[in-house]
Amino acid sequence: MDLGIKGRKAIVCAGSKGLGRGCALALAREGVEVTIIARGREALEKTAEDIRSETGVRVTTIAADITTPDGRQAALAACPEPDILINNAGGPPPGDFREWDRDIWIKALDANMLTPIEMIKATVDGMIARRFGRIVNITSSAVKAPIDILGLSNGARSGLTGFVAGIARKTIVHNVTINNLLPGVFATDTMFSRVEAAARNSKMSFEDAKAARLKTVPAGRFGDPDEFGAMCAYICSAHTSYVTGQNFLIDGGAYPGTF
Repeated sequence: MDLGIKGRKAIVCAGSKGLGRGCALALAREGVEVTIIARGREALEKTAEDIRSETGVRVTTIAADITTPDGRQAALAACPEPDILINNAGGPPPGDFREWDRDIWIKALDANMLTPIEMIKATVDGMIARRFGRIVNITSSAVKAPIDILGLSNGARSGLTGFVAGIARKTIVHNVTINNLLPGVFATDTMFSRVEAAARNSKMSFEDAKAARLKTVPAGRFGDPDEFGAMCAYICSAHTSYVTGQNFLIDGGAYPGTF
C-alpha cells in the first residue's frame, strides 16, 4: 500500500534507538524526510546512516534533549514546518510514590506530558494552515492498564492522553490528526535494562527474568520495533484522515480487557 506521504517532512523525537528508531525508519521507507533528535550522538549518527543507506531519503540529526527548551528549539529550527510529529521520550524511573517529591514529579511531567504538548503547540497551527498534519504520541500500555511501580509514568502519560482527547477533535476538520500509540513489551534497550533490574532484585538469572517477563505476553514474544514503526507510519498516512484522538494498544495481547 502506498501511504501517500512521500516527500513529507517529519520530526521524530528520541529517534536513535528502540521505538523511536523504528518509527523514523518506517517513515523513511515511505519517502518521508526525517529529522531525528536524541541525546547520544554516536547512536544518533549510526541510525541516520543506516536509514540513509537503506532508503536514500534526507535525514537530519539533532543531538539534544527534547525535554529541554533548547532541545525543542534546535529540533524546530532544523525542521520548522513538519508535516508529521512523533512525540517520544524515555519514561521516568519506577519506584514507590512515597519516595517522590515535587521535583521528581515535575521532571516526569516535563518529559512525558508537557514536552509533547509544547511540541504540538509549536507545530499544529502550521499543519492546519497547510491542511495536512499527523501527530503521534508514543505513550505506554500503562495508560490503559496502570503498572503499580510506574506511577510517575502512569500520571504523566495519562495527563497527556487527556489533553490530546480534547484538542484532537478540534484539529481534524483541518486534516490534522492526533493519536497515541501505547506500546507493551518491546525488544528495546530500555526493556532489557528493566529485565536486568528485575533479575538483580529477585536474585535470579537474566534468562529466568526474561522468561518470566515473556509469560505475561500472550503472543509469546517481545514486540519488534520495526512492527511498531509500521503501525506508526500507517497512522501518519494519507489514509487516516478520519482517525483522531485514539489510543492504539500494541502489546501482543497482554491487556486482558474487552474495551
